Amino acid sequence: MKAKPEVHAVIMAGGSGTRFWPLSRRRTPKQFLPIVSDRTMVEETVRRIRPVVPNERVYTIANGAQTRALRRLLPGVPSRNLLVEPKSKNTAPSLILATARIYLDNPEGVVAVLPSDHLIADTKTFLKKLGAAAAAAREENALVMFGIPPTFPSTGYGYIHFRKRPVRTYARESFFDVAEFKEKPTYETAEKFVRSGEYFWNSGMFIWRASVFAEKMERFAPEFFPFWRRILDALRTKSRAKLASAFADIPALSIDYALMEKAGGVLVNEGRFGWSDVGAWSSLAEIWEKDGAGNAVKGEAVFLNSRNVLCYNPGKLTALVGLQDLIVVNTKDSLLVCRMDQDQKVKEVLEILRKAGKPEYL
Repeated sequence: MKAKPEVHAVIMAGGSGTRFWPLSRRRTPKQFLPIVSDRTMVEETVRRIRPVVPNERVYTIANGAQTRALRRLLPGVPSRNLLVEPKSKNTAPSLILATARIYLDNPEGVVAVLPSDHLIADTKTFLKKLGAAAAAAREENALVMFGIPPTFPSTGYGYIHFRKRPVRTYARESFFDVAEFKEKPTYETAEKFVRSGEYFWNSGMFIWRASVFAEKMERFAPEFFPFWRRILDALRTKSRAKLASAFADIPALSIDYALMEKAGGVLVNEGRFGWSDVGAWSSLAEIWEKDGAGNAVKGEAVFLNSRNVLCYNPGKLTALVGLQDLIVVNTKDSLLVCRMDQDQKVKEVLEILRKAGKPEYL
């Protein structure tokens, strides 16, 4: 029986969240906020994987200011593992940097790429599947993903079309060949995807051997492979100038567009472990504890003749009377009152504030 593969976790902790305004701001996106528990989401992410990935094999990737915050939040993670993007250029450049860093230590090391701002309710099942995915990545020359079984015809997620046969099995988990990726579809197309039973939502979680990542990039993303070499050289020589130069020149693309959608040899496992991307305030209505009328609150509240209200106002008493299907978020300098079905438009408020010259609210 083979030993379990050594997993290195890369936590994607960069980016600037907009959908959780006014709580989230440019300097404090949702991964740095205690939204789903008393800990920040990035702390929850690292804590979740600790049984299989010790701190010395945890890496984060973020900008300089965010990395300083991560150093405070994750004191057990070695400073050398807190990787800094010289410039924010989407996920492909950041994952090339993180994978190259691990490649220099162990080219055959298994890399698990995990977002820092997702919820996974069933940790036990997730860790079991992560172990199986790591075994698949070790044995196959493949890029491995988790696909989320769709629960409704979402137009906001990308979809993974998979082939039900043949099936590869690792640690009693089934892995399917990915046929193609589909970007955010129309509602009618999403309905067809869900009915077919051959599509998953793209979770944004990836598992690969560092050497296989490099091989796939050379073959399927040749425009990015020279940057892989430049970043490797910058890391070997510990040259910040070379790293900054590579990031100045590299195209700003997601890893999905840059590699995953072009690559052959991609496997997917069904990610049935209570996943949520916690994409907007309304998603918390399914996460926070609710009363009999569907109201959820962080703070103290009195609900009178109110249903399906989500309220964030810690440290204060909030009285809500005769309200339905609303979101109420109060912070020290801003108040948001929003219909539950309109919360995706919160990011438009930031654009209005930006054009009005009010950066203090961003």
